[in-house]
Amino acid sequence: MSDIILARVSQTLATEQTLESLVRQLLEMLELVTHMESTYLTKIDNATRLQHIVYARNSSQMQIPEGFSVPWDDTLCKRAVEEQHYFSNDVATRWQECQAAQSLGINTFFTTPVHLADGSLYGTLCAASRDTHSYSLNSEHVLHLFASLIARYIEKESLVMQLREANAALVAHSYTDALTGLANRRAVYELLDALFERVRRNQTRVLVAFIDLDDFKEINDIHGHQAGDDFLIQVGHRLTSVMSDTDIVGRLGGDEFLVACEISSSGQKQPFIELLRRQICGHYQLCNHSIHYPGASIGAIDVCPQEMDAESAIQAADAAMYIDKKYRQRVGVAT
Repeated sequence: MSDIILARVSQTLATEQTLESLVRQLLEMLELVTHMESTYLTKIDNATRLQHIVYARNSSQMQIPEGFSVPWDDTLCKRAVEEQHYFSNDVATRWQECQAAQSLGINTFFTTPVHLADGSLYGTLCAASRDTHSYSLNSEHVLHLFASLIARYIEKESLVMQLREANAALVAHSYTDALTGLANRRAVYELLDALFERVRRNQTRVLVAFIDLDDFKEINDIHGHQAGDDFLIQVGHRLTSVMSDTDIVGRLGGDEFLVACEISSSGQKQPFIELLRRQICGHYQLCNHSIHYPGASIGAIDVCPQEMDAESAIQAADAAMYIDKKYRQRVGVAT
């Protein structure tokens, strides 16, 4: 039997699989070795002092339900771990105060702790039966082996999850402007491509606004770079506050921002520009300095995505912004 089990374990480990599929196969093999009615893996939550049945295999009348939770202090496992007495075929006498075991009618109980590499107790691997079974050294060896395999797999899954989270964070970082937290130039171009594709399907239109913060250099020169950074951050907040989650608000770099949104019909460009102007101009508290900012140069275009692609739309909005900048300089709006 041992050779067969080891062969099955080797075959199981040779295939890439989830923790659940691995544990379920090990529980089935554990049943064959121990001849117990129920085999199961538990997880201990130290914060809530609960023991959870994570996965279970039941082959007879006794049912250890998955998802079942019991107070850790009331469990057979805790008693076995504390007493280092991992096998009993007289549970009703040895641990008669354990109500959960009594209600399930457990008579024979075999368990081993599942320790992670840092020494922490993850949970326990158990086999239980209403019948009386003799102690088996082979069963103990298999329990220890399976507990070790499960612990290593848990650590592997944890490491893979950490790597995925780290990778996701790196990807997010590469698409995020470090100062303002807005989409950066790279993200803006990709998001705008996606917006144009969605608008084509919806047969709607896109408003694209290119924003250049007039006299930003003077804010830096007069009040310092920290004040300049605060100003950029606050402008980002003001723009984001009037846009929806499906709209695009990004910083292209320096003092240049881009805003884009889907619209149902033409004729909304001028109200959109005025909304952005109202948001940007006004009072700013920058570090210890209070300033009144007269506003930015804004170029906006109303785009039909069947007639223009995203990159061309940015160029057209940029050109419209320069026209607006020259006009503002001519009439003395920007100071």
